[in-house]
Amino acid sequence: MKKNLIIACDGEAASGKSTGAKLVSKKYNLLLINSGLYYRYATKLNLKFKPKKLISFLKKKLTKISYRKISKMNLHSEEISKHVSELAKQKNIRLLINKIQKNIIKKEKNICLEGRDIASKILKKNPKYDVAFYFTCNLNIASKRRWLDLEKKETLNNVKKSLKLRTKNDKNRKYSPLIRVKDSILIRTDKLNKMQVLKKMSKYIDKKIISLKQSARKEL
Repeated sequence: MKKNLIIACDGEAASGKSTGAKLVSKKYNLLLINSGLYYRYATKLNLKFKPKKLISFLKKKLTKISYRKISKMNLHSEEISKHVSELAKQKNIRLLINKIQKNIIKKEKNICLEGRDIASKILKKNPKYDVAFYFTCNLNIASKRRWLDLEKKETLNNVKKSLKLRTKNDKNRKYSPLIRVKDSILIRTDKLNKMQVLKKMSKYIDKKIISLKQSARKEL
């Protein structure tokens, strides 16, 4: 009998997917995993230590640290943002981080994963997502939001270039590119405020919860 609720949130750089994922995770009491933080942490380690054997180095580091500890770090510096897409496109690194996330998913009943290959790769099957969302945002608006998040420590133009390049690299990488799966619900954060985002996401999640409960009753 399926009782778990699994939500997938994918989207472009600074599209508001983290905010959307946080809102629904809090409302529905879901464990929130931000896939991008693993790649940002791996990038930080690579920039700091410059290991000769990157995969074995990251495997050792990533398996020894909890997600909770990573989530408390400041990993959104412009320096990390400039390099993360190059590291994230490497197949062996994605396989490593995907495996770590899969292990977390197996232990949790209710979860929300957000990133760039959640619905298309990590939650494609075994287990499969119950609801998938895809986030987009106008580049100018996304850039200004990220610029403010960075407390204007970088120029707005540099932030815009960085975001544009990141999304381009994500969509065009050979292994596990950013794509929108067919049954995902589009969330345009340049058209919706936070409460409107939560309302739209909740509409589809509530519908799925009802469906899951009905299926469970039929199995009794």
